Amino acid sequence: MSDQSLHQQSRNDFEDAYFKGFVRSIEKWLGQNKTRLVAFNDILSHVSIRQQYDAGLQEINIDKIIGSVNRYADFDDAFLPRQKHTRSRWEKIDRAYLRDEILPPVDVYQIGEFYFVMDGNHRVSVAKKRGQKWIDAHVVKIEVPYEIDRNFDFNQLILKEEQNQFYEKTGIKKLHSDADIQLSIPGLFDRLQEHIDAHRFYASEYLHHEISYEKAVSSWYEYIYLPLVKIIRERKILNIFPERTEADLYFWIIEHLAYLKAESNQDVSFEEATQDFLIKFHPSFFKTLWAKIKKTISRKKSAP
Repeated sequence: MSDQSLHQQSRNDFEDAYFKGFVRSIEKWLGQNKTRLVAFNDILSHVSIRQQYDAGLQEINIDKIIGSVNRYADFDDAFLPRQKHTRSRWEKIDRAYLRDEILPPVDVYQIGEFYFVMDGNHRVSVAKKRGQKWIDAHVVKIEVPYEIDRNFDFNQLILKEEQNQFYEKTGIKKLHSDADIQLSIPGLFDRLQEHIDAHRFYASEYLHHEISYEKAVSSWYEYIYLPLVKIIRERKILNIFPERTEADLYFWIIEHLAYLKAESNQDVSFEEATQDFLIKFHPSFFKTLWAKIKKTISRKKSAP
């Protein structure tokens, strides 16, 4: 194969992989599923390490590579490219595969049954695109004091730690023992704390004196969080978004309410924000729209 043909083939391969990643991200989103790679440093900050050692060169199962040290935003959890800036490196690796060149092993961390790429993310991506099941890897093994197998959910580990920190910082369980705030997306507990901080600021402004953090937490929970959750329950919105939680929906609707207020420069009720959210973000609307888009794209791709 000539150099020109190799370059054209690698360009086509990247475009195909990138398009599949795009389609997959939309379809996963419509099903309320996540497609991001697990960020290794997020895991490391939430596990207790018993020991770490060099496990040497091994042949590892590519399907058990679930995360990355620093490229978790560049590829999805199937290692399809999600950023255009990966093109040059990706195509270079692809051309090496097309020439049957032997590439160096990737470097990975191993926790339980799973692997996280230190170096070689593009090699893993290209290998998966070409249907490769195994890849040579230099493995650094990290042992933890509990079993991590195929049923272990790293995101749940992160969420549980974030929830504990939220409860500890806000003291909400001491103020309301029945409080049970569950989120399905890592990072949102920090955003809830921002909501409480904002509520404290505006409540203090309204009352012309600073209220305590404890009072702000209790007020936010009683007068903002619970009333919106009540609407979510009454309208059975979890039936529409079955993979999400009440707190997820609270967050989305309250953020949508803030957007509507800024756009209209008028007060917006919880009911109005909820109704508008359901009109604009109902999964059935996007599924119908996406089916039409996919049909159009398929026609264009198959056109001579």
